[in-house]
Amino acid sequence: MASVDFQNINIYNVSGVQQKKAPDKTVSIPAETAPKPAFKADAYTSAVTVRTSLTTRDEKKKYEELSNELDLKYRKKLEFALKSGLLLKNNSNDRSSVLDNLHKIITEERDPGLDKINILQECLDILANPYVITQTCEDIPAQYKRQVIGLMTNLSENPKEIAEAKWELENMHTGTCPAASIEFDLATKHTAEFFRMVEGLTSPNNEVVKTIKMDSLSDKSSEAIWLLTKFKTPHQMNDFNTAAVLLKPDEHAIIRARIQNHYKDPGERSIIDVLMQSTLMQLGSQQTYNSLNDKRAPNAWTQEDGGLIDFEKTYVESVVEDKNTTSVTYQIVDENGRLKGYEKDFGTIKKELLDTLKMGHNIIIGYTWPDPENDNKLAGHEITIVGYKTNSNGEGVFICQDSDDDIAAPIEMSEKFLLPKIHHAGLPDEIASRDFKYEDSWKVGLDEFQNMKKSA
Repeated sequence: MASVDFQNINIYNVSGVQQKKAPDKTVSIPAETAPKPAFKADAYTSAVTVRTSLTTRDEKKKYEELSNELDLKYRKKLEFALKSGLLLKNNSNDRSSVLDNLHKIITEERDPGLDKINILQECLDILANPYVITQTCEDIPAQYKRQVIGLMTNLSENPKEIAEAKWELENMHTGTCPAASIEFDLATKHTAEFFRMVEGLTSPNNEVVKTIKMDSLSDKSSEAIWLLTKFKTPHQMNDFNTAAVLLKPDEHAIIRARIQNHYKDPGERSIIDVLMQSTLMQLGSQQTYNSLNDKRAPNAWTQEDGGLIDFEKTYVESVVEDKNTTSVTYQIVDENGRLKGYEKDFGTIKKELLDTLKMGHNIIIGYTWPDPENDNKLAGHEITIVGYKTNSNGEGVFICQDSDDDIAAPIEMSEKFLLPKIHHAGLPDEIASRDFKYEDSWKVGLDEFQNMKKSA
């Protein structure tokens, strides 16, 4: 959702990835004798033993059957997935591996409007370079616009409603940056679970069931149950400690996914992006998201009709990654939407971010800037911090993923530029609670909203 100031950002050169060209005068690409890969395999593999060779008859059979469906280009990507240790990772909810789920994609029935080979190739593209994940919205081909506008307007015959829907459709810029950031985090940190979800979402049922620990949502089971109920997340309690939740995109997402199956343009969202981002937006918006117009309904926490706010994003992150994440707010914003100050000094903020990276986590952050088109009130965007380094000038630099920059590569932002702009960050509870015990952000947000309504 952001227009990024490229003067503060460096872009990695990525081997084998076609990138959209950004303006020459504002983008700095490091000079290299040979192109660097987008990432090192160990940058997003867990500490468990990495397997890089097929050992069982079942694994060899599945690999061969996958290979037989692919051309030379994608066979090389399949081989990369194996040699990098990604293909045999089984860090999924049911312990199935990436290989298992890719094999299910080609051997079991898919949604009738989706091609299994297209899905498999998209999976291998993500395994080869997860920075291809994007929120850039797809266009609707002319032959389908009438039907889509009819769905958007509930078959209205009002010319004004039809014209508004047409303009909205042709000028859409998705607000799915929180969902795209979580999608990237899943793909890089919970790789097997990501592809288990892809397999389920592209199946005829377009859904996946996931077992989560209740303490990933709250220390108290009663509050965790309340959250699942409040967010209208379909669930079934297994016992006091775990629950099975149903994850599913909104009913219109499959329309966009089927269109992308045949009409995807370079740089647009993939089938996987469309379905995954819709699923995560549904989860965070109390099941009110509509993929056709990229809108969600206001609720008890926000009056906005687009995107997810910080603790909605944190709820989604906690559910799909089954981990206790706390949304820590660093900026103090006044009632007029302008920056007033900071909760912590930049040195403390930096330490919390670096300590989180040392634990092996990515960090999804929301950063802000004054919007000149809205009386300089703060606007925001979600990106993911994946690393940190010191450059040749001795300056600290954060390495980030931005799903809205049309660049299939990590980018660099200097700490001097980024730290003052960070509004919130999703941190592990043990880091978030160092200075004081954070109250769950959903409680804070609900209290603030109710107080605001009383004073209105």
